Amino acid sequence: MKTLLTNIKELLQVRDIATNKVSGAEMKELPTLKNAWLLLENEIILDFGEMENLPNIEANNIIDCTGKIVLPTWCDSHTHIVYAGNREQEFVDRINGLSYQEIADNGGVILNSAKKLQQTSEEDLFTQSATRLMEVMKLGTGAIEIKSGYGLTTEAELKMLRVAKKLGETFPVKVKTTFLGAHAVPSEFKDDKQGFMDYVCNEMLPKVAEENLADYVDIFCEKGYFTVEDTHQLLS
Repeated sequence: MKTLLTNIKELLQVRDIATNKVSGAEMKELPTLKNAWLLLENEIILDFGEMENLPNIEANNIIDCTGKIVLPTWCDSHTHIVYAGNREQEFVDRINGLSYQEIADNGGVILNSAKKLQQTSEEDLFTQSATRLMEVMKLGTGAIEIKSGYGLTTEAELKMLRVAKKLGETFPVKVKTTFLGAHAVPSEFKDDKQGFMDYVCNEMLPKVAEENLADYVDIFCEKGYFTVEDTHQLLS
């Protein structure tokens, strides 16, 4: 089935040469084509050009895009849309002048989210997360990375990753999953961070691999959380 978009006010990311990525000063460039047309067949772009050069095309569906911009979908490379509850109070705390570390010391941020997630069923977690995924899809996201990291126990981390993987199987969006078990040190390991690192590497990671739940592995390398040495241990 062929679909023809006509009278596009501005067609974005039009490049003469295919490129894998842009960086540095190239990121300031936005190649566009004004007053354009675009032809698709079975969701594959066949051709495009300026309206004044539009050839005679027979299409099953013609869409007039007068006054509208056409652009590729977003590729969101860092998200945490699989979570339980919310952290609205922390925004209030930040407005009142508390630092991220002070909120963490009061039991907020990651540890608070982990507690809520551990108490939420996998079915309820999927329902909450599906609503968020549909919202970002409506805003133009076509590919998304979903991290775990709000479980901090083996079963909770596996639950997050199973939900993330199910989202990719359920919705027409490309999903990549990332295991972020080393997101924070849970209270039971407060005085034994190395013990938690061993737990992540020797207990969590093998089970994640066994169920084939993660495309990538990540760690929160940040002051007060995990060091460069911790990062080397996990990633190796």
